[in-house]
Amino acid sequence: MKAQMFPRVLLRAAAGMLLLAATSVAAPATAGTGQAHLTTGGPLQELLDAEHTAGMPGLFAEVEDGNGTWRGAAGVADIGTARAVRPWFQHRVGSITKTFVATTVLQLSAEGRIRLDAPIGAYLPDLVPGGLGRQVSVRMLLNHTSGIGDYAKAVLRTADDLEALRRRTFTPRELVTIGLSLPSTSPPGAGYAYSSTNYIIAGLLIERVTGHPYAYEIGRRVLRPLGLTHTYFPGAETHIRRAHSAAYVPLADGSLRDFSVYNMSWGWAAGEMVSTPHDINQFYRALLSGRVLPPALLAEMKTIVPDPADPTAGYGLGLSYTALPCGPAWGHIGGVVGHGTFTFHSADGSRHLTLAENLTFPPGTSQPATIGKARVNVIISALCGP
Repeated sequence: MKAQMFPRVLLRAAAGMLLLAATSVAAPATAGTGQAHLTTGGPLQELLDAEHTAGMPGLFAEVEDGNGTWRGAAGVADIGTARAVRPWFQHRVGSITKTFVATTVLQLSAEGRIRLDAPIGAYLPDLVPGGLGRQVSVRMLLNHTSGIGDYAKAVLRTADDLEALRRRTFTPRELVTIGLSLPSTSPPGAGYAYSSTNYIIAGLLIERVTGHPYAYEIGRRVLRPLGLTHTYFPGAETHIRRAHSAAYVPLADGSLRDFSVYNMSWGWAAGEMVSTPHDINQFYRALLSGRVLPPALLAEMKTIVPDPADPTAGYGLGLSYTALPCGPAWGHIGGVVGHGTFTFHSADGSRHLTLAENLTFPPGTSQPATIGKARVNVIISALCGP
């Protein structure tokens, strides 16, 4: 497949990354752990191995199709010990948190407790006051058309910021204050511009309406009913609770630093969640099959605004859309310090993929094109067939 045929949203997903030579990761790939009854298992293991060879230290995935479930891994969880990656590892899934938050807001909408087109100032006048609070609706927060600046770009500007934030605790209101202090990307409702500030506000909206912590409310409404027992929200807890991979970022000298011990309060409702590929697939399968939201609200969730940078992509209410060679796919991409996650699901519900990687790149740098293309091969093969 030619590079120009790859969906741009997937190639852009890891933009801002430093070139890492494949020779920096010398450990061999682990043996495949696939289930023989999934017909795509063999080719998928080869593609995971290829992405490891292209420079990804370790990666793991779960794929479901009509023939069953396949779980595979390649590379290492720890380059110092050559500890193997395992497909059931927990992982920081970053902005995939946003789909869980949006789902909870939509459930509250179904109950009449939140109106999607009401101004956010009607619920949080102390947080988003004045004209902005009257102009920005709840819907604009969920589909990133609010025009509010992205606090994440302000707190993670350089490679030095990665270490400075490792043990710092932010409050959600601090993050919103940073976002509101940034220049507006457009007038409210005028166009799409991704901003994690929107989802910090959405998390505070859940708390204001329910009187409960947003993580508790998601747990009560989504995690426990769906049996997602390996998914949680760490808050200021710095260690991942169960078996996991390192979280690597390449430094200027070419070495890799592990950021798996990290305070994720800077992500909060926009990106703090820890989960597994199995739990993520189970959630999106239930969501897209209509088991979590009423049909009318699922349709609202899948009503996209176009991505001006990519005609093959769009964004609904906490849900990303991309056009693959075999048809549309829904899901989200999550990237935090050292952990990247890609989850995509065919529109007809026949195929599901969650892919986890243990290397991301510092702000202002770029990833090797070989890694990006190898990743796209995994995603397209998993969803479209070998």
